[in-house]
Amino acid sequence: MEFKLIQATQTDIPYLFDLRKRTMAEHFEQAGLFLSDDEHLFRLKDFYECSYIIYYKDAKVGTLKYRELEHVIEIIQIQIHPDHQGKGLGKKMILTILNDAKEKPVELIVLKNNPAKNLYEKLGFKIFKENEHEFYMKT
Repeated sequence: MEFKLIQATQTDIPYLFDLRKRTMAEHFEQAGLFLSDDEHLFRLKDFYECSYIIYYKDAKVGTLKYRELEHVIEIIQIQIHPDHQGKGLGKKMILTILNDAKEKPVELIVLKNNPAKNLYEKLGFKIFKENEHEFYMKT
């Protein structure tokens, strides 16, 4: 595998905060959700023990926050740094997760206006629930 996941530590918070703002703020704002820095930080720290820094070919390219439960794998967050977007890395990371999941379904939540939804659908995710701003998807 060309990917390496390294457990995030407290020293990674500045990188992850910057990454979150660069990759998510626009989508939240387009959805009419204007999060403060404190709200972004709160969401970043939620399930922090499940956070990993994604390295691809020894370069830090993003973050994956996920957890494996008894009957499902939940992708809580996946963000690829803008400098590394458009290279298929998000797709490759998700395919790695799907391959490792074997028979377990994989679930995630995506903002309705986030173009990543199209990628998730191409990879076999289906919408099973929604709210005003988000789609809940699973394989």
